[in-house]
Amino acid sequence: MAKYVFVTGGVVSGLGKGITASSIALLLKSRGYKVFMQKFDPYINVDPGTMNPIQHGEVFVTYDGCETDLDLGHYERYIDEELNYTSNITSGKIYKSVIDKERHGDYLGATVQMVPHITNEIKNKVYEASNSSGADIVITEIGGTVGDIESNTFLEALRQIQYEQGSSNTFFIHCTLIPYIFGSNELKTKPTQNSVRDLRNLGIRPDALVCRTPFETNDHIKDKLSMFCSVPKENVIDSVDVNNVYEIPLKYYDQKIDEIILKQFGLEVKPAKLDYWKKLVKTVDNLKDSIEIALVGKYVELHDAYLSVAESLRHAGYKYNVKIDINWVDSEQLEKEKDLDKVFKNTKGILVPGGFGSRGIEGKIMAINYARCHDIPFLGICLGMQLAVIEFARNVCGIDDVSSTEFDPTCKNPIIDLMADQKSIVNMGGTLRLGNYECTLKKDTLAYNDYKVDKILERHRHRYEFNNKYKSILEEKGMVFSGINEKANLVEIIELPNLKHFIASQFHPEFKSRPTRPHPLFDSFIKASKENK
Repeated sequence: MAKYVFVTGGVVSGLGKGITASSIALLLKSRGYKVFMQKFDPYINVDPGTMNPIQHGEVFVTYDGCETDLDLGHYERYIDEELNYTSNITSGKIYKSVIDKERHGDYLGATVQMVPHITNEIKNKVYEASNSSGADIVITEIGGTVGDIESNTFLEALRQIQYEQGSSNTFFIHCTLIPYIFGSNELKTKPTQNSVRDLRNLGIRPDALVCRTPFETNDHIKDKLSMFCSVPKENVIDSVDVNNVYEIPLKYYDQKIDEIILKQFGLEVKPAKLDYWKKLVKTVDNLKDSIEIALVGKYVELHDAYLSVAESLRHAGYKYNVKIDINWVDSEQLEKEKDLDKVFKNTKGILVPGGFGSRGIEGKIMAINYARCHDIPFLGICLGMQLAVIEFARNVCGIDDVSSTEFDPTCKNPIIDLMADQKSIVNMGGTLRLGNYECTLKKDTLAYNDYKVDKILERHRHRYEFNNKYKSILEEKGMVFSGINEKANLVEIIELPNLKHFIASQFHPEFKSRPTRPHPLFDSFIKASKENK
């Protein structure tokens, strides 16, 4: 029977519940247990697929095509496991499922209520994740903050699970803030006490506290929290601010939080295998050189909108012992810039990531043109690939009025167009081409060199594609179509072999990069950028 760890948050949002959950999962996995992770988000949206990236951050896509919260990216990067549709559950999904069942008559005429119908649906999602994954331990993070109206039904469902499964099969971790008051020079425990009181009023007593703090707490504070929150002193864990987030699992390991959990579960405390993670932390803390990479996007005011891309760049940097300094370039502002030499003065590589809509498009095309004409290593992702094709068609092939029908539905040469199976779609949510699709690589190309295999599986999130009518024209001028989805005859990778490094993919390689194993496309991009003089 699976064991369940629940991670809640109090006082304020943004305490790092996702990193905490990921770190604990990593530690439990290092001790030989199979772990699975999921996130409950209280918002009514069915998924974040239609939400503004500037407000919500990136949309992380699982291999089975589920659009999810960015915390799932943390989960996958830390535990190096592919998650699925059971890993991100929103209030919208819960309510939609319950309403569909009511319309179908599944409740046999009963009055549908928050308890038991909504809470039962939430519990089913926890148990479904357990059954489908076959995990020894399922770790569930609850989005939002205790006290928020929208999260109360999730917490009530977890209280019921605790009652059903017993304390030997459930473990509640509550993440809180211990603020430092300037002037009196004190750490204050009252916000944590109040947050735990709110949680206990909902029927849940936390088994451990993870306290976000600027520096380590002393015995007096731990004694105080232990007494007022009814938590054993050794279960009060410091989550000290760090410069390197990969240190956090090791900080928790030193405080034995994984041992505390396993002992409550009655599971063997096997030796932890963490040498590979300690090596990673040492590498990150001792990077010798640095290089600047320009990330040219339309959502750069919120860096979390490109979280997986930024992390993937850093992963490759770790391999080559270089710190990646990201130059966040707003593509909309770039359109007004007359001196691109000034913008890219110290840039060793240019990356143009994905996005939707016409805003800032010409600025991205300007950046691609600059990379091509100045032979600066370039990596394009999704929209970045589509715009690389448009730039090449305009400025090398001399094709007039060439664009994407996403930006200009009436253009004479739609080199990027809606996919055939997308043309009749009305609903925008959940209808993109999502998840894993196969791609066949052409031998003796940069892409084949990077992957060193004939076929790859990569995750997608797009609605538009390259129009194959223009393929031969671009090939005549030197563009190579090095990756093809043969089933749909869809262009997946393009490159320009006459340059140092110019490659772009229709898929999103950033979703499969890991801190100890960078994605091949980011690997070669950073290698070329480091060598770029």
